Amino acid sequence: MTYVVAEPCIGTKDRSCVEVCPVDCFYNLEDPELNKKADKEPGNPGDTGMLVIHPDECIHCGACEPECPVEAIFEDDDVPEEWTEYTELNAKSTEERSSEELDALRITAK
Repeated sequence: MTYVVAEPCIGTKDRSCVEVCPVDCFYNLEDPELNKKADKEPGNPGDTGMLVIHPDECIHCGACEPECPVEAIFEDDDVPEEWTEYTELNAKSTEERSSEELDALRITAK
């Protein structure tokens, strides 16, 4: 099992979840098409797209879920029906990248 970031994160990319993640499994997915699809303007400059969780790196600790202020993080089995496509989006957007690409996109606590 893993956790999944869903549509409410689009245009927000609040980093509260990242601050509590013990394994740094969050990545920045810059994709303006996601904003258009969800009809969401970025909350701040640079908030195009969303954060995603790498399913192979997530240790299923659950620390991130209660920290998300927009309630965008779900266990993969509990993603609401209208957002199930985000389970695949989280996986594909991280698993199809090289180590170098992932390092460039990784979001870590500061």
